[in-house]
Amino acid sequence: MGDLFLVRHGETSWSRSGRHTGSTDVPLTDRGRAQARALTPLIRSHRIGAALVSPLQRARETAELIGLHEFRLDADLREWDYGGYEGVTTAEIQRTRPTWFLFTDGVTSGPPEHPGETPEQVGERADRVLARADAALADNEGCVVLVAHGHFLRVLTARRLGLPPSAGALFQLATGTLCRLGTEHGRPVIAAWNVRPPT
Repeated sequence: MGDLFLVRHGETSWSRSGRHTGSTDVPLTDRGRAQARALTPLIRSHRIGAALVSPLQRARETAELIGLHEFRLDADLREWDYGGYEGVTTAEIQRTRPTWFLFTDGVTSGPPEHPGETPEQVGERADRVLARADAALADNEGCVVLVAHGHFLRVLTARRLGLPPSAGALFQLATGTLCRLGTEHGRPVIAAWNVRPPT
């Protein structure tokens, strides 16, 4: 069975400024496009059996720029629904909630169309993605690539390792990077993390 490759989309203006970007469909910056293109050799060096991509444009464009021409959009790969914290930075939130931490405290309620998610709800989505990824690994030769978002992929990694969603806090993940989740002696492991091509 192949490995899971996780790709965080390239830089956006909101990721650069630290604004929580859940449902807001912000495009990649020029630097974000360059980050994505630079990952192409790392992706092409492996046989890809399937690719699942978040429907948000920053993830779709990243997938196209790294050379994934055949992929399936998966709504469960979208970023954390930040509810009332959409577009707000951690520093701004901590002015009124000094000890606030996303992975344990979640978010405040937002509008009806984006009410916000708890860490556990994000973990449930991650579990569904992992089930589909495992099915694709069983049906195809090669690895499965997931192109998505920072906080979501951190939760997904925690769940892959058998940890609670809050343990996503342990895995810093930069824009335009590649991670590899594999197995050792039949157990899930991190084989590579936050990889950028050499400059």
